[in-house]
Amino acid sequence: MPKLFFNYSTMNAGKSTVLLQASHNYRENGMQTYLLTANLDDRAGAGRIASRIGIGQEADTFTATDDLFARIAARQQEGPVACVFVDEAQFLTKDQVWQLARAVDDLNVPVMCYGLRVDFQGELFPGSAALLAWADEMREVRTICHCGKKATMVVRLGTDGKAQLAGDQVQIGGNETYQSLCRRHWRAAVGDAG
Repeated sequence: MPKLFFNYSTMNAGKSTVLLQASHNYRENGMQTYLLTANLDDRAGAGRIASRIGIGQEADTFTATDDLFARIAARQQEGPVACVFVDEAQFLTKDQVWQLARAVDDLNVPVMCYGLRVDFQGELFPGSAALLAWADEMREVRTICHCGKKATMVVRLGTDGKAQLAGDQVQIGGNETYQSLCRRHWRAAVGDAG
């Protein structure tokens, strides 16, 4: 029975690597996958899912106005789809998460979403909040803080190397912009001595 999965973590945990490996496993067994990624993140090139360890694959992009149920249904018309993979799932809208849930239920295809849980201020992204509410299964992709504890938070670093406390929720960047931390070190970085 197909399910809606949400694989979540902080920055630099290997979410895209896990996605690409899972898609490869399907294809290696003769099954086709359909890959989607947010058009907002083009660090690896437009329409490309890439990992920091150097692997990547082409993908279709989505914007906040796309009907993902319709996109998946159209892709199924081209041939069988064993699984849909969505990278940068935090950028989904609430409506798009519902469209993915409908694709699982009505189009009978598993959908595996990979994305951040919280932003640099410790707030849920809209897509992540909807996935946490509606996904059939959730899995944490773990990474570590510089102290060795599990990282659950992320800070956005300014040009001065200090944690930013305000700003737009979305700012595309990598290691030069974000750092994954445990809650204790995140609190210290944002000045919450409690």
